[in-house]
Amino acid sequence: MGEMIFRNYFNKIYKKTRIDFYKELEEDLVNENRKFIITANPETIMRAEFEEPDLKNAFFSEKSCVIADGVGVLKGAKILEIDIPETILGVSTCEELFKMCDRNNKSIFLFGAKSDVLAKLVARIKRDYKNVNIVGAVDGYVDDKNKVFDEIENKKPDVVLVALGIPMQERLIFNNLDRFNKGIFVGVGGSFDVLSGDKKGAPEFFKKTNLEWLYRITREPKRLKRFFKYNVRYWKLVKKEK
Repeated sequence: MGEMIFRNYFNKIYKKTRIDFYKELEEDLVNENRKFIITANPETIMRAEFEEPDLKNAFFSEKSCVIADGVGVLKGAKILEIDIPETILGVSTCEELFKMCDRNNKSIFLFGAKSDVLAKLVARIKRDYKNVNIVGAVDGYVDDKNKVFDEIENKKPDVVLVALGIPMQERLIFNNLDRFNKGIFVGVGGSFDVLSGDKKGAPEFFKKTNLEWLYRITREPKRLKRFFKYNVRYWKLVKKEK
């Protein structure tokens, strides 16, 4: 492992505010620009560096825009004196995209999660965002996931949300990105569970204190193993780099 590992990752992450980001995102949407968003937390960075070369390629590509999806990224950057002003969460970005698509009569393709979760999310978007055109919704249990991108290419949606977990969602988007001239593509992990109402999002207290991760672990203890595997080592290595 070379020096400067984390500095390189933090340098790639979006450095302006959430409001700036959403403003730029809506401009890209309206102007039909292509944008690939990666949501970064300590696990994303650790897996990119040590386990998943495809994820690392996507992370550092000029085709991707990386946002800080968690306070661990902010604090790690702060230790190395790199200023990332605030988190921009993946689940909040999805919610903002729904609003933007509603305002601008844009279309969405949803790919991932279980079929019942997906059905709830489709129903919720149709109820709350009447001007959004859902051009496709495919659950995450299809055998040929690459083939779904044939359908996406055919439908030409303005927004594509892929909820298959890292690194699969990033790999699929990145490998298929050049087929598209427009579209906001986001790998959104488990966001469909929260957006559909299937899982409760963190209460305001946890959001305001940047403790969403703690809330998620208390609700899903199976996350604890993953948390220790990636986060504990992440902090050791960030401090070592400092």
